Amino acid sequence: MHAIPQSIPDVFLIEPKVFGDSRGFFYESYNQQAFQEATGVRCDFVQDNHSRSSRGVLRGLHYQLPPKAQGKLVRVVRGAVFDVAVDIRKGSATFGQWVGALLTEENHRQLWVPPGLAHGFLVLSESADFLYKTTDYYSPAHERCIRWDDPQLAIAWPAVESPIQLSAKDQAGRLLAEADL
Repeated sequence: MHAIPQSIPDVFLIEPKVFGDSRGFFYESYNQQAFQEATGVRCDFVQDNHSRSSRGVLRGLHYQLPPKAQGKLVRVVRGAVFDVAVDIRKGSATFGQWVGALLTEENHRQLWVPPGLAHGFLVLSESADFLYKTTDYYSPAHERCIRWDDPQLAIAWPAVESPIQLSAKDQAGRLLAEADL
């Protein structure tokens, strides 16, 4: 496993060692010891989630307030997404900044999004299966959403061939300047 630090501290792009031949491939999608050695992060995952979305679906920017803030280790097992993490940690030198990564079934990359960051993704392929591990349980009472198109964030979402599709919850997202942090 190779962990590539991103421009926001504590965010890592993870590249697993993939072993492939004419029969297919194998890789460890998660190994606690290797993850800790590569990132310096010690965490316990308590929940795994799987979503399937069609082209143009944008989910996010989601986060949970303390004491239920979630770290997420995200990956794509079918299709392709543009994945984004936004630093919303008060007092952080990178507050309001974002990083993005292309996650696909071919590149097997993962993104570590630590607690205190908002997260979202846009489906670029016909459909995508998106899997993620979380460090805390889903808590509707602590869940919040920042607008995906907040001009203060100015996220450079890639163009897709179909209109952006948002859930009602994501349509009601707040601007970062108005968000509960």
